[in-house]
Amino acid sequence: MSEILDNVSATSDEHEFYNPMPEGYHIGKTKYVIVYGTVMSGLGKGIFASSLAKLLQLRGMNVASIKVEGYLNVDSGTLNPFRHGEVFVLDDGTETDMDLGTYERFLGLNLSKDNFITNGQIFTSILTRERQGGYLGRDVQFIPHITGEVKLRLRNLAVRTQADIIFVEIGGTVGDLENSHYIEAMRELQYEEGKENVCHVALTLVLNPGFLGEQKSKAAQLGLRSLMASGIQPDIVACRCEHPVVEKVREKISVAANVPLGRVISTHDVDSIYLIPGLLEQSRIDDQTIDLLGLRSKVKNDYEGRDKWEEYVRKITNLDKEITIGVTGKYTSLRDSYASIIKALEHAGTHCGVHVNIKWIDTTDLTEESVKETLHDVKGIIVPGAFGSRGAEGKIMCIKHARENNLPYLGLCFGFQMAVIEFARNVCSLSSANTTEIVKDCSQPVIDLLPEQQCIEELGGNMRLGGHDVEIKPSSKAAELYGSTLVRERFRHRWECNPSYIQILEENGLVFSGKAPGREIMQILELPEKKFFVGTQFHPEYCSKPLTPHPLYMGFLKAVLS
Repeated sequence: MSEILDNVSATSDEHEFYNPMPEGYHIGKTKYVIVYGTVMSGLGKGIFASSLAKLLQLRGMNVASIKVEGYLNVDSGTLNPFRHGEVFVLDDGTETDMDLGTYERFLGLNLSKDNFITNGQIFTSILTRERQGGYLGRDVQFIPHITGEVKLRLRNLAVRTQADIIFVEIGGTVGDLENSHYIEAMRELQYEEGKENVCHVALTLVLNPGFLGEQKSKAAQLGLRSLMASGIQPDIVACRCEHPVVEKVREKISVAANVPLGRVISTHDVDSIYLIPGLLEQSRIDDQTIDLLGLRSKVKNDYEGRDKWEEYVRKITNLDKEITIGVTGKYTSLRDSYASIIKALEHAGTHCGVHVNIKWIDTTDLTEESVKETLHDVKGIIVPGAFGSRGAEGKIMCIKHARENNLPYLGLCFGFQMAVIEFARNVCSLSSANTTEIVKDCSQPVIDLLPEQQCIEELGGNMRLGGHDVEIKPSSKAAELYGSTLVRERFRHRWECNPSYIQILEENGLVFSGKAPGREIMQILELPEKKFFVGTQFHPEYCSKPLTPHPLYMGFLKAVLS
């Protein structure tokens, strides 16, 4: 096979191969673990891939992850959270699927655009190259050009990260039309790289209908047959179920999929996703993956890293206190819309020794009379990011309640903006204060478009995105929590606190304790006399990780517990 690859050129008419190779790439140096889904989406492919990658990372491997999405959007930025969960923003400004957040949290890494592929990206790249004459003499086809581009992305990641193993998550499920070329690309990848360099994992659903009282594997078997019909023989089958999958069912799946019983494992529900690595370790899937890929010589246990991870897991299983935090929003019917906030609270809560219960509060129909009753049982309030007018006035009412009753408050992006509006109206007597996002001709626009956003007409990928430095005011609450006067955080916004109103807001007691270096863009606000009242124009939850919870979330929970 290496002879074939060595003689490939993009424009050759001598053969049907198209395998562009990045400079410095060597077959066999990097191994691949490909994770597929069958039966239904949403089974936790990203969690499984991250958990197995974590185990191999703790065995001394250099791991990398990449998510492959079938939709035609170039990125996730314009997707509705109701349909697709939250948009996760990387430090380089790439708007991605929420699974990239799972990878970062498990592996302690900061990822980039190289770790995310969509059909929109692939097709744009192919069509641009075709218009530039990159395929002269060839008709551009799914095979080999689309599949070749997908493989090139994986190999580029291998060169850039020098990874021992790359975990590739194929979004959606087997049988989705938009994913068929990705599955074909993975089949070709094994053909070119060699079976010893590629491991296929199928995540499938074992049904457990309550009216039957037993687990059923037929849907899983049919899904696996579809994968095999696409030319992919799974090496590992991970069975998702509410309860541990019984051996009889695992045996049926083993026979149907030609997979040894020891590599058909139960990945049933547990109390926290951070317990999944331990569950996989019990099945020895990490050892079996190492042997399948011939990586035994690379094993070099990270004992310090393992001790830290296991200590965190021990804390999760020994939480003896509970608190309830109210999260106000308009996407509360789909918890994945706020995945990073949930995880940031879990990280901070675990380190504080407390289990955080979340009360989801839809602010759409809140009234002045109902706010107090709605919030009577919460110990703190978070107003998360959002866009648009729906539920905005309800959020402002919740913020007013928090400020007047000294209830710990954390405002995130839109929550920062709503806090500015509430303070302007009820403390600064600017009764018409609002945001031009909601009222375009507002007479007191305390929140307005960033200057660089004024002339932008398209919506995709052009907000103030990604990692930016934040200057922290010395002796402020923010400086105390961070232990620094310069930090880096991730942003995703178009509107800001209008500089014309900063003076009157500050004169009435609002402290802007964080701003953009060299610019009058306010990025952190606080009320020093309150127990905890902090708003951030950025999203601190994007940077929270299990072993390093975000200091603002830690400060918020400590205030709640005090």
